[in-house]
Amino acid sequence: MEDLLKVGVITTTHGVRGEVKVYPTTDEPERFLELEYVLLDTGREKLHLDIQKVKFFKNLVILKFKGVDNINDIEKYKGCDLWIPRKEGAELGEDEYYIADLLGLSVVLEDGSLFGTLKDVMETGANDV
Repeated sequence: MEDLLKVGVITTTHGVRGEVKVYPTTDEPERFLELEYVLLDTGREKLHLDIQKVKFFKNLVILKFKGVDNINDIEKYKGCDLWIPRKEGAELGEDEYYIADLLGLSVVLEDGSLFGTLKDVMETGANDV
């Protein structure tokens, strides 16, 4: 079980004051309104960034982080993932699971035969495959 849950990916900057556009990897992008912070994965470390402001534009979330006031401070993080601790994740209903918890599980057909192992889930917009 993963200790962290991925909630989005920084796609690009927004304006010149340090805001970023984020592609949400959560089913409920409105959850960003409830978050106080995210962890930005730089590839070497995870930076704690406090959220100052949240806006929505089309299918993206626009985030402003406290202390990040210039495009130059955030531009280098394009393509980086944003994470939250599992305890901050949305409460799941019956028969609901986080994708991270399904990866690596065996896939068994109705007749009981092993089909394979779940390696990835592709988010297509309409359905996850």
